[in-house]
Amino acid sequence: MLSTGLPQGAVPKLERPGPLRDRVYEALLELITTRALQPGQHLVESELAGHLGVSRQPVREALQRLNTEGWVDLRPAQGAFVHEPTDEEADQLLTVRTLLEAEAARLAAANAGSAGIAVLEELCAQGESAVAADDVDAAVALNARLHATIMELAGNAVLAELAGQVDRRVRWYYTPIARRRGRQSWIEHRELIAAIADRDEQRATELMREHTEHTRTSYHARRRS
Repeated sequence: MLSTGLPQGAVPKLERPGPLRDRVYEALLELITTRALQPGQHLVESELAGHLGVSRQPVREALQRLNTEGWVDLRPAQGAFVHEPTDEEADQLLTVRTLLEAEAARLAAANAGSAGIAVLEELCAQGESAVAADDVDAAVALNARLHATIMELAGNAVLAELAGQVDRRVRWYYTPIARRRGRQSWIEHRELIAAIADRDEQRATELMREHTEHTRTSYHARRRS
């Protein structure tokens, strides 16, 4: 375990090319999104710089950007801390997610072809395998890919752009409840895929709305437990 609490192997390698500050930003955002850096955790510039193999300046710039975007809190005389989301913030985001994804499910049911359905079924099979193996990281990643694929099959670029803006925060909220949701989440995915394959727009909309609501209630149940 590293001194900042990062699990061994959690620190991503910085890919080249691209401005260093952007690569450091992406690396830190990924660590926050996956909860390798936990909400409330103190972020020490020198230690993060050492883990990433960079100087403190790009780390400082990345933390300032993350603060602006609400991922990090900069506290006077204390330093930087991973933001701790409130129940109200979670509710607002997950409510917006429900609106976007319910419409995406409806459009996917109207537009998806056999190739798209096959992709969804393969992702669902992989997700079920990840749950059976208790591989939470894989289950979270596959959940995100399946929802992103439904968004692609919807065929609405504006809707996809809006969904992309909340995708990382959805992953952030979903990660700690992935094990709690477990197999049930993928049962719901199976039912949703069937509705899309049947071109049942109303059923797909209803199932996606219920599915995302289950995620919201599971998140709040975790916070209270």
